[in-house]
Amino acid sequence: MTVGPVVAFLQGEGPDAAGRTLFDVLAMNNDALERSHDFIQWLFPLREPSRAVPDAPVLTDADVDAIHASAMAQIALAAATDRMGAFYRMTHDWLMPNDHNHLRITRIIRSLRLLAGDAPADAFKAAILSRVEATRAPVSARSRGYWATA
Repeated sequence: MTVGPVVAFLQGEGPDAAGRTLFDVLAMNNDALERSHDFIQWLFPLREPSRAVPDAPVLTDADVDAIHASAMAQIALAAATDRMGAFYRMTHDWLMPNDHNHLRITRIIRSLRLLAGDAPADAFKAAILSRVEATRAPVSARSRGYWATA
């Protein structure tokens, strides 16, 4: 079974397309996370190509199976979820009607559902919605709809 480089990345054994390791990405500060647009596809890969980053990894069935079977990849997904959850708790620029982070949030929920299961996906979604509600942010119905169906 041949797997792609995203599996090695999530197992802490290989770099992303920019040469960063999983640990480098998880250690990025909030400003770097906001400015960088090519890491989220590595932390939370999907089966579909990214419209924002065309050369981002696309999961194969073998990749999905390998990530499910890898304790390290599952730990990496949990750590990435924790890091991005902290980012969304500590920042507020995304709390507006439309923002590129809304697409990231949709990706995170969808990737977690595919690779870690419904419970982590639903927990992340609930945390995001709780933050939106607590701040009374004017996040668009369209973004909320994407999150609801992710």
